[in-house]
Amino acid sequence: VQPDMYPGNCWAFKGSQGYLVVRLSMKIYPTAFTLEHIPKTLSPTGNITSAPRNFSVYGLDDEYQEEGKLLGEYVYDQDGEPLQMFPVMEKNEDAFQIVELRIFSNWGHAEYTCLYRFRVHGKA
Repeated sequence: VQPDMYPGNCWAFKGSQGYLVVRLSMKIYPTAFTLEHIPKTLSPTGNITSAPRNFSVYGLDDEYQEEGKLLGEYVYDQDGEPLQMFPVMEKNEDAFQIVELRIFSNWGHAEYTCLYRFRVHGKA
């Protein structure tokens, strides 16, 4: 997921549910996550129905782990700023190198969901 904010230059997946697993350069103690989508004003249709809506973030010990440690459940606000920050909600003493973003719904697009940028913030 590259830092390109041109309409359509996103990581898109079919439907409204999907996941993204990110391997960080080192283990960190996550403190927050940033999700970014283009603003409605840049959208050719004037809406951002393909933006993620309900999502969760998990910390994983390795990429083969079925169920990670829940770090929080969130809602991306389609009427908010394009870049939205979400603090870790679940208290946790573990450091993670692998983080999973699970998207459960979007804002109404029937065919696909678009993710422009996802960032993990934390302390080493």
